[in-house]
Amino acid sequence: MAIECMTNIQTMSKPHQKEDEAPLVFDALLLRHQLHLPKQFIWPDEEKPCMNVPELDVPVIDLGGFLSGDPIATMEAARLIGEACEKNGFFLVVNHGIDAKLISHAHGYMDDFFELPLSQKQRAQRKTGEPYGYASSFTGRFSSKLPWKETLTFQYLAEENSSTLVKDYLSNTLGKEFEHFGSVYQDYCDAMSNLSLGIMELLGMNLGVGRKCFREFFEENSSIMRLNYYPPCQKPDLTLGTGPHCDPTSLTILHQDQVGGLQVFVNNEWHSISPNSNAFVVNIGDTLMALSNGRYKSCLHRAVVNSKTTRKSLAFFLCPKGDKVVSPPSELVADLTTRMYPDFTWPMLLEFTQKHYRADVKTLEAFSNWLLKKRS
Repeated sequence: MAIECMTNIQTMSKPHQKEDEAPLVFDALLLRHQLHLPKQFIWPDEEKPCMNVPELDVPVIDLGGFLSGDPIATMEAARLIGEACEKNGFFLVVNHGIDAKLISHAHGYMDDFFELPLSQKQRAQRKTGEPYGYASSFTGRFSSKLPWKETLTFQYLAEENSSTLVKDYLSNTLGKEFEHFGSVYQDYCDAMSNLSLGIMELLGMNLGVGRKCFREFFEENSSIMRLNYYPPCQKPDLTLGTGPHCDPTSLTILHQDQVGGLQVFVNNEWHSISPNSNAFVVNIGDTLMALSNGRYKSCLHRAVVNSKTTRKSLAFFLCPKGDKVVSPPSELVADLTTRMYPDFTWPMLLEFTQKHYRADVKTLEAFSNWLLKKRS
């Protein structure tokens, strides 16, 4: 659906299906063996992946001292995280306090879902315009530059009356046999929310707004959990697992399996971030970039695939509660002329990316322009 008030907006609508043309279906169990890719998955030459890219020197932040209450270690962690967020928005955290067994189970249970026949996975089919559910690529949303992946996405609410939301959604959608499956991801989301709030304390310290400022802003977060499943592709040099984009959310906490594929665009070239089972990859999203008044940077990144091995990743996207206004603290704004972005709420930006704009490096800029024109 194009937005009339923006002439340069990217359309999200698909061309009408020809009567004699069968609808495109991404059945990973079949397509992983095909030598000829459907044209919708072939990316333009200037965006095709390069497999042999230099590795990014990502800052590794040890959270052990912070979690144990060591004030000196806490100040050092806040300093290092701040430097990373102002530079390119990516860093790793270790000694994060998350149970290794929980991480292992969260990776392992992905196979229980994604190895099902397509018809069974479609019980959780994502509806048009909705951010949650199962997506076999994004064939229902886009007509070109399709990602070579499957996803299962669900909402997480950090509220007392929503303590079983993830578990209930997955078991109700997929069947009672997935109740334990749902319990694992409920526990995982709880752990990611707590970790996110700790990181928010450190970010608040670094920005000089205090430990409580961002933590309290996100305490009752309305976040997104996504299971990413990238099947093998016989022509990995022609397609992408995830196209280049900046996350529109606030903070992303990603755990990769041991199959590499994450790439970040830094200093005008792509770099890889190698898997580290002991670490989470954390990156800044557009919402936090707005909340920091542009001090922190969201960074362009993508995922590549390979011809031999399925790649899996767990992505938790921290987002503020729907009624929270994303507006930088007064300490970060000298006067009205130094405001980088207009006030907004997370549901407004989410709707923009789901219905009007395909997330890329200019999402926040396009969204800001759209908001200002709507309000004028």
